[in-house]
Amino acid sequence: MQAIILDTETHTLNGLPIEIAYAPIEIENGKLSLDKKQIFDQLYQVGQPISYAAMAVHHILESDLVEQPFYNEFQLPAQTTYIIGHNVDYDIAAIARCGVDVSQLKPICTLALARHVWENAEAHNISALIYLISKGSDKAREMLKGAHRADADIILTANILMHIVHQLNIQDIEQLYIASEEARIPKSITFGKHKGTAIQDLPADYIQWLMRQDDLDPYLRKALEAKLVK
Repeated sequence: MQAIILDTETHTLNGLPIEIAYAPIEIENGKLSLDKKQIFDQLYQVGQPISYAAMAVHHILESDLVEQPFYNEFQLPAQTTYIIGHNVDYDIAAIARCGVDVSQLKPICTLALARHVWENAEAHNISALIYLISKGSDKAREMLKGAHRADADIILTANILMHIVHQLNIQDIEQLYIASEEARIPKSITFGKHKGTAIQDLPADYIQWLMRQDDLDPYLRKALEAKLVK
């Protein structure tokens, strides 16, 4: 059973991964450890051009991918159970496009956890959180110079995760997974005519209508089911 922090860069929004990085981590007795020597970082060809919008984020050029392996050669390390990432669903979807079976993985979303821990923060993206936890230090600025490349984002996410583990008094990886699952359950609706309304204040007929939608977000479904039970 293994936990990794995963980050991907894609050739376009919701596209194929042109860079995949991961690092195994451990949480024992409330202490997070990551060995930088074990970081995996690989560029991949995808057979499609990189969009300029994506290029502007990660600065990966077509020339960087020459003679790199094809994306469908990627495999997760053996015994991987927990996948940690900032907006982790994006990265899991990216490796699923490589042909990786993601059905049994336990996702841990540092974005959801950060929104829970720092509820009143102005922003919850990686860069903003690094400045927040470092109180705007010079060291944070240096760390962020490589942001939006997968290998750098692994280290940045680990820094954020270390503070989350401390703030929530997390003792092990399963406890972190449970905390993430709870943090991902929304407290209010984020779309439609009732946008901004607390789940507990939604009209019963609207809840029933939402529950009939096949593409309903599973965490919103959990929130609605909990409301119906009350």
